[in-house]
Amino acid sequence: MTHTDIIGFIGVFLILIAYFLNLNNKLTTKSISYILLNLIGAALACLASVLMKYLPFILLEGTWTFVSLIALIKHIKNG
Repeated sequence: MTHTDIIGFIGVFLILIAYFLNLNNKLTTKSISYILLNLIGAALACLASVLMKYLPFILLEGTWTFVSLIALIKHIKNG
Protein backbone atom coordinates (compact mmCIF):
# COMPACT_ATOMS: atom_id res chain seq x y z
CA MET A 1 0.00 0.00 0.00
CA THR A 2 1.40 3.39 -1.00
CA HIS A 3 1.16 6.75 0.76
CA THR A 4 -1.36 7.79 -1.88
CA ASP A 5 -3.54 4.78 -1.02
CA ILE A 6 -3.38 5.59 2.69
CA ILE A 7 -4.33 9.23 2.10
CA GLY A 8 -7.23 8.15 -0.12
CA PHE A 9 -8.47 5.52 2.32
CA ILE A 10 -8.43 7.97 5.24
CA GLY A 11 -10.33 10.55 3.17
CA VAL A 12 -12.98 8.10 2.02
CA PHE A 13 -13.27 6.67 5.54
CA LEU A 14 -13.99 10.15 6.97
CA ILE A 15 -16.68 10.80 4.35
CA LEU A 16 -18.28 7.41 5.04
CA ILE A 17 -18.21 8.01 8.82
CA ALA A 18 -20.05 11.31 8.30
CA TYR A 19 -22.62 9.59 6.09
CA PHE A 20 -23.12 6.69 8.51
CA LEU A 21 -23.47 8.98 11.54
CA ASN A 22 -25.98 11.12 9.67
CA LEU A 23 -28.03 8.09 8.62
CA ASN A 24 -28.13 6.94 12.24
CA ASN A 25 -29.18 10.37 13.53
CA LYS A 26 -25.93 10.95 15.40
CA LEU A 27 -24.97 14.01 13.33
CA THR A 28 -27.07 16.46 11.38
CA THR A 29 -25.95 17.85 8.05
CA LYS A 30 -25.72 21.26 9.73
CA SER A 31 -23.39 20.16 12.53
CA ILE A 32 -19.79 21.32 12.50
CA SER A 33 -18.58 17.72 12.95
CA TYR A 34 -20.44 16.56 9.84
CA ILE A 35 -19.17 19.49 7.80
CA LEU A 36 -15.55 19.00 8.93
CA LEU A 37 -15.61 15.24 8.34
CA ASN A 38 -16.79 15.88 4.79
CA LEU A 39 -14.38 18.75 4.19
CA ILE A 40 -11.29 16.96 5.46
CA GLY A 41 -12.31 13.64 3.93
CA ALA A 42 -13.00 15.13 0.52
CA ALA A 43 -9.78 17.16 0.60
CA LEU A 44 -7.73 14.05 1.38
CA ALA A 45 -9.52 12.00 -1.27
CA CYS A 46 -8.94 14.83 -3.75
CA LEU A 47 -5.26 14.95 -2.85
CA ALA A 48 -4.96 11.20 -3.43
CA SER A 49 -6.71 11.61 -6.79
CA VAL A 50 -4.29 14.39 -7.75
CA LEU A 51 -1.34 12.18 -6.78
CA MET A 52 -2.80 9.39 -8.94
CA LYS A 53 -3.55 11.87 -11.73
CA TYR A 54 -7.13 10.58 -11.99
CA LEU A 55 -9.14 13.51 -13.33
CA PRO A 56 -12.72 12.19 -12.78
CA PHE A 57 -12.15 11.88 -9.04
CA ILE A 58 -10.21 15.13 -8.85
CA LEU A 59 -13.36 16.79 -10.20
CA LEU A 60 -15.67 14.85 -7.88
CA GLU A 61 -13.66 15.28 -4.69
CA GLY A 62 -12.65 18.84 -5.55
CA THR A 63 -16.32 19.75 -5.92
CA TRP A 64 -17.16 17.93 -2.66
CA THR A 65 -14.39 19.86 -0.91
CA PHE A 66 -15.63 23.17 -2.31
CA VAL A 67 -19.25 22.49 -1.31
CA SER A 68 -18.12 21.48 2.19
CA LEU A 69 -16.02 24.63 2.46
CA ILE A 70 -19.07 26.75 1.55
CA ALA A 71 -21.08 24.90 4.23
CA LEU A 72 -18.34 25.62 6.78
CA ILE A 73 -18.27 29.32 5.89
CA LYS A 74 -22.08 29.53 6.21
CA HIS A 75 -21.92 27.69 9.53
CA ILE A 76 -19.33 30.13 10.88
CA LYS A 77 -21.24 33.19 9.63
CA ASN A 78 -24.52 31.99 11.18
CA GLY A 79 -22.73 31.29 14.45
